[in-house]
Amino acid sequence: MKTLQILGPGCANCVRLAHNTEAAAKELGMEFTMEKVTDFQAIVRAGVMKTPALVVDGQVKLYGRVPSVEEIKTILA
Repeated sequence: MKTLQILGPGCANCVRLAHNTEAAAKELGMEFTMEKVTDFQAIVRAGVMKTPALVVDGQVKLYGRVPSVEEIKTILA
């Protein structure tokens, strides 16, 4: 099971990234848990200075943009 985290303040881009990430994981048939991290200090501790960010199993995979579902599927595969 993968742990997926969306880091950001809850803005529209954060919501889109969460939606695209969930769609990608479901299309891949992946078992996952998703967490939205909005705490600024936790985001900074993760090394993210530009949101939104996608963290997979504790590793920051991308930040500062909202990729397509297809691109996220590549990241998760």
